[in-house]
Parts: sequence; C-alpha cells; structure tokens
Amino acid sequence: MKTEKRITGDIGEEFTCGYLKERGYEILARNYSCRYGEIDIIAVKDKVTAFVEVKTRHLNPKIRPCLDVTRSKQKKIMRTAYLFLKEQQRKAYVRFDISEVYLKRNTKELHHIHYIKNAFYMENSYESF
Repeated sequence: MKTEKRITGDIGEEFTCGYLKERGYEILARNYSCRYGEIDIIAVKDKVTAFVEVKTRHLNPKIRPCLDVTRSKQKKIMRTAYLFLKEQQRKAYVRFDISEVYLKRNTKELHHIHYIKNAFYMENSYESF
C-alpha cells in the first residue's frame, strides 16, 4: 500500500512528465533505480538527457523544495545517472534538473510548476565515481 507521501510524489511526477512532454521532451524512464539510488524522471530533447528530481509540496512550504536536494542526494543522482547511461550505452549531453511541483492547498490539483534546468552539475568527470 502506498503512503500519502508516495501518492503525492507520484502526482508530482505525473504533472512533471506532462510539463516535459508539452515542451517536446521524450520520457525515457520513470523511477529508474539501481544500487546507487533512484531518479524520478529521465527525459531527452535535442540530444540532451535530463535527469529530473521531482519535489512536490502544497503551496507555501516552509522551505523551497529544491533545498531538499542536498549535496549527498545530488551525488546519488549523478552516480545513478552514470549507471543508466552506461547500461543504455548512451552517449549524451547531460543535465540535472529539479521540478518543484506546487499543489493547491489540501488537494491533488496542480497550482504551478517551477522547473529548474541545470539545478546542479558535476564538478569533475564521471571518473570521480
């Protein structure tokens, strides 16, 4: 049985997939996981593969949802992205994005999405993994 948090997260991912598709992205994977971690959405457009972390909140959270993507979480996402690319034998320009999904208070209805391209990046090459 899914928790309320997981249900809310799934809703945010669904809204983000719609947002990306409307902008011409192809969704390659959702909830891709491996030994390093999990990536909510992997999408591609114009030879750029975007690894997207989705954070869903109701309006007026105490802190910006993107601030929950700590440096430790970023490293897990980067390692997971590396493994995905290796498994798929995919050479690509890579981008790490965060989708902040805001729902109307006490509902599952979308209020708005704040999409942050290049929210974080790798300081070094993949060799640091």
